[in-house]
Amino acid sequence: MPKDTTIKSVLIIGSGPIVIGQACEFDYAGSQSARSLREEGIEVILINSNPATIMTDPSMADHVYLKPLTTKSIIEILKAHPQIDAVLPTMGGQTALNLAIEADEKGIWKDFNVRLIGVDINAINITEDREQFKNLLNKIGIPQAPAKTANSFLKGKEIEQEFGFPLVIRPSFTLGGTGAAIIYKKEDFDAALTYGLEASPIHEVLIDKALMGWKEYELELLRDSNDNVVIICTIENMDPMGIHTGDSITVAPAMTLSDTTFQKMRDMAILMMRSIGNFAGGCNVQFAVSPDDKEDIVAIEINPRVSRSSALASKATGYPIAKIATKLALGYNLDELQNQITKSTSALFEPTLDYVIVKIPRWNFDKFEGSDRTLGLQMKSVGEVMGIGRSFQEALHKATQSLEIKRNGLGADGKGYKNYEQIIEKLTFASWDRVFVIYDAIAMGIPLSRIHEITKIDMWFLKQYEELFHLEREISNYKIDTLPRELLLEAKQKGYGDRQIAHMMGCLESQVHKLRDEQNIKRVYKLVDTCAAEFKAVTPYFYSTFEAEIEKADGTKYVHNESIVTDKKKVVVLGSGPNRIGQGIEFDYSCVHGVLAAKECGYETIMINCNPETVSTDFDTADKLYFEPVFWEHIYDIIQHEKPEGVIVQLGGQTALKLAEKLAKYGIKILGTSFDALDLAEDRGRFSDLLTELNIPFPKFGIAESAEEASKLADSLDFPLLVRPSYVLGGQGMKIVINKQELEEHVIDLLKSIPGNKLLLDHYLDGAIEAEADAICDADGNVYIIGIMEHIEPCGVHSGDSNATLPPFNLGEFVMQQIKDHTKKIATALKTVGLINIQFAIKDDTVYIIEANPRASRTVPFIAKAYGEPYVNYATKVMLGHNKVTDFTFNPKLNGYAIKQPVFSFSKFPNVNKALGPEMKSTGESILFIDDLKDDQFYDLYARRKMYLTK
Repeated sequence: MPKDTTIKSVLIIGSGPIVIGQACEFDYAGSQSARSLREEGIEVILINSNPATIMTDPSMADHVYLKPLTTKSIIEILKAHPQIDAVLPTMGGQTALNLAIEADEKGIWKDFNVRLIGVDINAINITEDREQFKNLLNKIGIPQAPAKTANSFLKGKEIEQEFGFPLVIRPSFTLGGTGAAIIYKKEDFDAALTYGLEASPIHEVLIDKALMGWKEYELELLRDSNDNVVIICTIENMDPMGIHTGDSITVAPAMTLSDTTFQKMRDMAILMMRSIGNFAGGCNVQFAVSPDDKEDIVAIEINPRVSRSSALASKATGYPIAKIATKLALGYNLDELQNQITKSTSALFEPTLDYVIVKIPRWNFDKFEGSDRTLGLQMKSVGEVMGIGRSFQEALHKATQSLEIKRNGLGADGKGYKNYEQIIEKLTFASWDRVFVIYDAIAMGIPLSRIHEITKIDMWFLKQYEELFHLEREISNYKIDTLPRELLLEAKQKGYGDRQIAHMMGCLESQVHKLRDEQNIKRVYKLVDTCAAEFKAVTPYFYSTFEAEIEKADGTKYVHNESIVTDKKKVVVLGSGPNRIGQGIEFDYSCVHGVLAAKECGYETIMINCNPETVSTDFDTADKLYFEPVFWEHIYDIIQHEKPEGVIVQLGGQTALKLAEKLAKYGIKILGTSFDALDLAEDRGRFSDLLTELNIPFPKFGIAESAEEASKLADSLDFPLLVRPSYVLGGQGMKIVINKQELEEHVIDLLKSIPGNKLLLDHYLDGAIEAEADAICDADGNVYIIGIMEHIEPCGVHSGDSNATLPPFNLGEFVMQQIKDHTKKIATALKTVGLINIQFAIKDDTVYIIEANPRASRTVPFIAKAYGEPYVNYATKVMLGHNKVTDFTFNPKLNGYAIKQPVFSFSKFPNVNKALGPEMKSTGESILFIDDLKDDQFYDLYARRKMYLTK
């Protein structure tokens, strides 16, 4: 069936601010969907309250509404656009689905003659209402765990008596496992039941027998209105049942599933999708499989929308699920659509993988002191990374190298656990670092059978780990000049980094790299082509691996590299790696705009990133995508292969900036602000000398490298003091201390977690107002301030956790002039080329400098959306030397004020102190537009501004 020509205008509902359980995968899905609709000549109207995303960029849709996701906003939009024919709610996660249901119940879609596409209301209700879903599975004969529904405390207690422990509680209509729990003992049941009933919007929970230790699988499906179904990807969780799939290490394709069971699972998934409603779109189905020879299959749940897993599946296979699901929602059939990667085959095919992908979640427990770090049914991760390799071992290593947690991969870095009790405890209670602890356990000599008994992780995975450890032990017997070539090649094929191999032999990383070069053990790049090279791919989407040399008939040796280097001038943009608190989707926004601006300047653009959730790793954002860790060795090898004009580091947050020193050392050109200027801004001593020279005030400060030095400094600085480590993002480790005992405790604590760091002690300006400015500066010293924001919360709350107003609401002309003068002086003195963010504290009408960051900041997308100006585009063109600041006509448009409102995910950590201080805790943000300061919402924020301030 061809496209439904009656659909001319579509409303897409976004997912709102980033929270744990609903992250930037929906920005990726929504952006793809909007592009997919516009390709068909359909008008796109978009609602989303998140200013940091590509999805809400003016270029993405015909009309973008940065409004709260409420039925009130929906009515306003439908009144303004009576031409809207249909609404697509499947791209905005649970938030969008719940809003679509609420609007349906209120009769809004009916009143405005708008129809739902991509899913139907019945499908959402059946899959989200645990009781209805259970009845459906019984009806179609799909096995499930023994379960009963409770919509009252009393009913829940009855079920508990009937089933016994362990039990699982799952609330209806929630996302990211909110309110879900595994209960092992009677005394924990009442509190968990109450919490689950409260978490569900319809106060209903499903209580089922816990299938602890069973294996977990996910299937990603697409279905068209002709009832054709394709299974895009089968994902296996390395972690067994009991850990939310968003917190599990997952592998694709499935590794330990027999073909018979896989076929059964496919049939069940297709039957389930066909039974929940007559709609065309995407679906995610989860199953549990018994870990014995019988391989019994039990259905867990089905989600009739794109999900975090479908973003992962899209990046893993190269099959753009959200884009195709959107076309199906318009009435197209799969056989009428093209495979986006080959452009010569149909979308009615199932991708074939000739490589392995491993996803590892990224957590931020350090931001939630006192939080329960045990992983369970309630998702706690803030982001994820994906590694692609020719084997599970290579992919696993690449994923661990992508996490940016100061590890070089599995083992071989001197950072493993050595204490038997600690290892056993970490294996028993799964936490964020169990992926590393398994390796430590094997190194300690704990038998695989014991590790399997504790973790219930399939023996196949454990044997893969064991092989890696045996290889490490073997290499450790050699020195750099005696290591056999075949052992070095094997270590590289299994994903070990040069740093790890150097650690094994007690030499330098550069020596291992040199040896690789001499022995011609070089990375080769392979295409992600969806079809195991059966058809030619036209999309340049690569991963690296190592291959043994093939000898041709004439005796020459070669390895097959699929990444062909062109003779065009090229630019590399370093991505921002996994999402985390302090470095979120706003840096991905900047990277994507950087790529697009470089394309406009005639460069071939190369993106390096490892985050499967984002638009930057979409296969058609950059001219070439290398899905690789943002890790020195990988980056250096790509740069040597591609030979770009230079590298852009200031758009990818701290991830990219941390690599600037190495790039400079190896003589690789950094486009934009130089490494020396970046370092000058980070080195507090040098930066303060610069401020003194410029006659710009800053809080009194000192630098300490021990608790004793800190104590002496405190005598001259006066309490309260703000203590912070160097080179960190998101206020990591920052704290306000009010006496010597607190100071000593915090300094000792910091130096234990970040050894060798220089600590900065500032006199804290109590009661000061905080403000920040973002600006673009060019090589000639022209500076344009794109925005000045005043924080509603007082100085001491991290800028990422503050409500910030644009323009300022309470700063006089004298103060504003100081901010402008200081910004221009600092930007030019640092020889900034591109973006800079400066933070200020204002006390008694004097403007003090807190810090300057010559890079893209979290506020740039917010200012760009508030003023309707493409600032990252302009800044990139300045970095490339293509334009001067004076070449642009700036025309910011904003009536009233825009407020950046932080959003927190404290609900995932119920016992954590919710007070705000210098260390950032928010996971995302929304934008609020108000006409004037009399607005009730502003008044409410202002009244509560000091409530949560803490040390």
